[in-house]
Amino acid sequence: MKNLKTLCAVVLLAAITATSCKKDGDNSANFANRSTAAADYSASTLPVTAVSGDITTNTTWDADHVWEISGIVTVRNGATLTIAPGTYIKSSVNTSAANGVLVIGKDGNINATGTAANPIVFTSRNLLDNNAATVGKPGEFGGVIILGNAVINAPGGSKLIEGLPNESKYFYGGNNNADNRGTFQYVRIEYAGYVLAENIEVNGLTLGAVGSGTTVDHVQVSYGLDDGFEFFGGTVSPSYLVALGNDDDQFDFDNGFTGTISFAIALADGNSTHSVSGGVSDSNGIESDNNAPAEDATFGLLPKTHPTLNNFSVIGTRTASVATGLGYRYGYRNRRGSEVTLNNSIITGFNTAFIFDGTTPALSSFTNDAVNSFVSPAVLPAGTYAGITQTSSATANNLTMVQPWFNLAGAPANLNFLGARGAVTSTSTNWIASWTKFAY
Repeated sequence: MKNLKTLCAVVLLAAITATSCKKDGDNSANFANRSTAAADYSASTLPVTAVSGDITTNTTWDADHVWEISGIVTVRNGATLTIAPGTYIKSSVNTSAANGVLVIGKDGNINATGTAANPIVFTSRNLLDNNAATVGKPGEFGGVIILGNAVINAPGGSKLIEGLPNESKYFYGGNNNADNRGTFQYVRIEYAGYVLAENIEVNGLTLGAVGSGTTVDHVQVSYGLDDGFEFFGGTVSPSYLVALGNDDDQFDFDNGFTGTISFAIALADGNSTHSVSGGVSDSNGIESDNNAPAEDATFGLLPKTHPTLNNFSVIGTRTASVATGLGYRYGYRNRRGSEVTLNNSIITGFNTAFIFDGTTPALSSFTNDAVNSFVSPAVLPAGTYAGITQTSSATANNLTMVQPWFNLAGAPANLNFLGARGAVTSTSTNWIASWTKFAY
């Protein structure tokens, strides 16, 4: 079994083109954009159609308009929202309420089926204003929330989704693990996030009790104000996901999520903001909880949060955030009774790669994984963990081995994910081609 240093050397030789947040406050005003110039999308010349309120009849958003969401738009009452390939969606200017949030209610449906050549894009209004001098910042689009009827472990089996007002249409959870809310495919969500109150935020893509009948694949969430992807219970099993430079965690699991995610990238960026708790970083590559202490302080609610993660590349950076002066915290923080099955994956570029934080690893498993960190490869209870190779790289020269591209000169033009394990391998397709975006 190769260690991670060897794997990264392989990566350099073979190029391929290319409530859970605990933050103290909103750091988006300090966001340092990666690009020296921000060209608007060509769609900025299209006519704008404003949308607000609930969608209760079948509706289509076409690619001949830019669709501007005002407030919270909720698809419900059996309606289906169809979004055509190549469509761009933005938010109106935020005032006093969550703005630009698209919610698919547990009685609504989504048919957002983009293509590799024409993905659907939710993004900042500043990249659609026909003014190249304006740039995007986290929080300028609200986010996308899909609610379903699958099982969650919250008391009573139903729960209000975080970040939204206490109204019945924003509750999720039920008893149908095969629940189907539709299709969400070839989609980018950029500069999302909304802070309703401390610890209560809207993520880039939130999936609450979404069932296995729902199709989610080829989705990228970039530079959001909170988590990239957050899963609250449910059994949905997405594939081909990219989380880039989000403020808090790139992936977050809670309330009994038991789905399988295959082929995913969690990529940190030192130029983005980082969430802070008690004066220290609270940003992780992945954070996983069984439930919140207020629901059950023993973290024993069933079903247990237990994602199966196949072919993940979780990549951090020692570079401190421009906004907070802090780095990322853990590659994978498994806590509060959560469990995990991790297969064929890489975690690298964090001070600590993997930690069982106050929880037992007894029902977790690892197969053909490699973890590498700057200080401690992992914090594990005593024992042997078959299937996980741990290494550490503490010297400056080795830092380029564990973070070989993104925060170095010339990045992200030389992005390169190919390896013996992780999200892109010699036996996988070049699934990041065409539809993803890494330069902002």
